[in-house]
This record gives sequence, structure tokens and C-alpha cells, in this order.
Amino acid sequence: MRIVKLLFCCIVLLFAGRISSAQNPAPAPEQTEMILIEGGTLHTGNGTVIENGVVAFASGKITYAGDAKGKGGMKDLNSYKVIDVNGKHIYPGIIALNSTLGLTEIDLVRSTRDYYEVGEMNPNVRAAISYNTDSKIIPTVRSNGVLLAEATPQGGTISGTSSVMMLDGWNWEDALYKEEAGIHMNWPRMTISKGQNAEQEEKQRENISKSLENIRSFFSEAKTYTKQNPDEKNLRFEAMKELFSGNKKLFVHCNFIREIIAAVNFCKEFGVKMVLVGGMDSWRVTDLLKENNIPVVIARTHLLPPREDEDVDLPYKLPFLLTKAGISVSITDDNSWPQRNIPFQAGTAAAHGLTKEEALTCITLNPAKVLGIDSTTGTVETGKDATLFISSGDALDMRTNNVELAFIRGKEIVLDDVQKQLYRKYMKKYGLN
Repeated sequence: MRIVKLLFCCIVLLFAGRISSAQNPAPAPEQTEMILIEGGTLHTGNGTVIENGVVAFASGKITYAGDAKGKGGMKDLNSYKVIDVNGKHIYPGIIALNSTLGLTEIDLVRSTRDYYEVGEMNPNVRAAISYNTDSKIIPTVRSNGVLLAEATPQGGTISGTSSVMMLDGWNWEDALYKEEAGIHMNWPRMTISKGQNAEQEEKQRENISKSLENIRSFFSEAKTYTKQNPDEKNLRFEAMKELFSGNKKLFVHCNFIREIIAAVNFCKEFGVKMVLVGGMDSWRVTDLLKENNIPVVIARTHLLPPREDEDVDLPYKLPFLLTKAGISVSITDDNSWPQRNIPFQAGTAAAHGLTKEEALTCITLNPAKVLGIDSTTGTVETGKDATLFISSGDALDMRTNNVELAFIRGKEIVLDDVQKQLYRKYMKKYGLN
């Protein structure tokens, strides 16, 4: 069996070597020319749609966003480079939450995975410094309008601290948007398995109780530490300080009702701001979530329901059920390369209760609020960063999504990637271009 695994890994590495000749485009230079985009349908990201929209930006900041009638009041209008996008759509850049973009390249090759740290409690681990701007996955994801991503550690009980990264840059320092977005914790499963090969119930209950006690003990020690000023610093507890001060959020990963209720009560007890990630059963406890102002990050809508007796469309309708209950909802996808499907995950939610603009908010403004960056991004509004893209069709529909232009802080991004290069290569080989 070990020989088979070794051969498989060798094949994967050989394949990786064959595609390594395909190159990522160079990072875009800083914006030097003022740009005015006009004529398209502007989807601001906050629910507003402007049919004959105009967006102007200079030095990476939006100087005007509105209808064409208002552009007459702009200063130095003749100094702008005009891009006509008549018949097309203008969107704010999509934000990928709970992502391993830039932290992994080939899932089956351990040496390309840098998102997991040894140990159970690692709040001091920062994802930003492991972020690889040369990842060939990143350009393929931004080709669908995903321009910002939350690089998120995985594994253990407390995985580490996530960072918000721009999907363009020479190195992680260039790509960094926000270094510390929040601490991620995997809440223990509290369901007793009754399968044939399951451990004895008593043993399972003992393990659950031990896991919960370890979490409580760690948080109690960390909270006590924040009230002191010890000469010898504890890096793990230092990372928890802003969690207890309210300046940092705790992203709790769990899905089922028992875990959700326990996690909410735990966060209330320790006075930390919580974000629920996953939340398959969140529709069952909407009153609890709304009462405690807890946003939900849905890890994926393209799923089957967790239980056999539930509506097969439940994962598609979950964003609508939560939005209807007054809960802030964000939609994302798992891991790295699947993040390119985020607009289509939102599109599915739009086909099952949400309006198109509500679904767009779930992948732009709401994620920006969760990450604490909504004052500068998440919508196309005057004064915010010029992080946006233009699609010739509906960006939430996989049949029409076609991103033609994209800007991150005013920098025009090259929308080429490995898959497009290989497509052109083999179309030329077989004389089909």
C-alpha cells in the first residue's frame, strides 16, 4: 500500500512539473492614470442597482460611483481615461471567506500544504506569513471575480489567526490587506455515534467532556493572563488579548444544533464576539443567533442536506431562511480552488429565495463586515477602494459569467491563468483556434 501511495505522489509531482512551465502573470503596477468606467449596470453590493452606472477612481480610491447624470459635477472630468462598458455589469470584488488560497497548492502533496500547525491551541499562528503569491490557483480564482480572500489556518482546536489577502502581489507583504482578521476555533462534535464501529457511548461522552474542558481551561487561563502584565510573554495568550477586548472575533466552526447552542453560550460566558462558520443547523436556532447578533458564514450551498429526512433543497435555501430571520449571511466555498465557484454558490441561493442583489451582498458586503473591512471595501461607493470587476454577463450565473476587467485598489489585474494558457496551447495544437 505504501508503494502505491509513493507512486501516486510521484505521478502528481510529475504532473505538477509539466504544468510549471505555465506562468502566472506579473502583479499589476500601482494605478497612475485616472479611470472612468461608464455605461454598464452598476451593482453596488448594498442592494442598489444603477442601470446607467459610472465609476471613477484615482490612486486606488473611488472618486465617484453613481448614475451618468451625476458625473457632470466631477472635477477634471477630461483627465480620466474612459472605459465604455455599455451592456455589461460592474460588481464589487468578491471576498472569499474561510479559504486556504495561497496556503496550499496540491492537496495530495504534503509539502505544498502550509495551513496546519502542530498542536491543539495555536491562536498565535498567523496565516499571512505562509501566503504564497506565486500559487497557480490564485489567478484561476480571480478570473471569476474573487479579488480578496481570508487566508485561514486549519486543524487542531484553535487553528490560528486568519488574514485578509489581496489576490495580487509580489509577496505576502504586498498582498496583505488586514493581518489579523479573527481567531478560528473548531468546536468539538457533541453527537454520540451509534454506528457499528463506534466507540462505546460512555467513552464518547468522556472524550467530548474532556475536549470541552480543555477549551474552557485554555480560555480561562488566557482571560486571566490579559488582566496581568507578566515579564515573560506567552505568545498564545498574547494573541487572545484582542479577543477579550472585543477588537477581534472568534470564528467558531460547527454545524449541528447542539454544538451551535453550546458555542453561543460559551462565547457569551467569556464575552467574545462570535462568527458561526458552517452552520448547517443554523436555521433551527435563528432566534438565538439573532438575539446574540451572530453572523453566519455558510461554507457551501452546493451540498446535500445533513439528514436523510430533510428537504433535499435545504442547503440551497439556507441563505434565504437566515436572511428572512434577520441574520447576516455570507456564502463561501471550501479550501482553495473551489473558491472560484463562490459566485455560483450565491447564484444558487438566488434561485431559492434570495434576490440577485441579496445574494451578491452575501459574497461582498456581508463578508467585508465579518472581517471588519467594510469601511474600505465590499461595495462600489465613493471613498472606498477601487476593488471591482466588469463582467459581460450575470456574474452569479455560470452560463453568462465572463469577467473581462478587474481592479484591486485601482490596479488593473491581468486575467490570464494556467488553465487559459493550456486551453490556448491545445486549441492551437489541434488547429481549433
